[in-house]
Amino acid sequence: MTRLVLWDIDHTLIDTRGVGRQLSAAAFEQATGVPLREQATIDGITEQVIFRETARLHGITTGRADFERFASALAEQHVKQAAELGERGQALEGAAAVLHALAEVPGVRQTVVTGNVRAVARTKLAVFGLDGPIDWAIGAYGEDGEARADLVRLALSRASADPSEAVLIGDTPADVEGALSADVKVIAVATGRSTATDLHAAGADHVLPDLSATESLVSLITG
Repeated sequence: MTRLVLWDIDHTLIDTRGVGRQLSAAAFEQATGVPLREQATIDGITEQVIFRETARLHGITTGRADFERFASALAEQHVKQAAELGERGQALEGAAAVLHALAEVPGVRQTVVTGNVRAVARTKLAVFGLDGPIDWAIGAYGEDGEARADLVRLALSRASADPSEAVLIGDTPADVEGALSADVKVIAVATGRSTATDLHAAGADHVLPDLSATESLVSLITG
């Protein structure tokens, strides 16, 4: 058996409990020189889109160089404030158990498909001890594209995996739709702002309340 597991991060594996927004605000001001007044809606979209649309809300037109400056500042802020992130945020129930259980299954590879930029993704998971089972080289990140579906396809390409070998686990309709558009099975968890009803309506193959049922979740992923 071979299986490629594509994990979303925020509200699927971890919850920053507001620290993420705080660090984004600091990075936005560092990159643009303008204090953050409001932020574009963030559920299920990538940092490229969040930054561009947030800048637009402040009357700023941005390009790739501006985004790269923001991404660098955001990574720096996460490293500087890692202790606060660890104190205020949390790994979600069952996340560590299922990541480590899957790491023991022959033929399973785990990575992330996330709107976070790679450096931030690594810091977030490292803070909560969830980074070990992740193959970072085959993941897809916020600097790689704007559409979730494109990130899913990029991860498949980097892993040299067929869609039939993959399963994506996320918490938003955007995660579900991105996976389905790439013909990838999707398991949704109602641990974020989207309800189970929302996730069923988006077309998720399975919807779970959380990641706590380790054995049954591993069976669902590998079956």
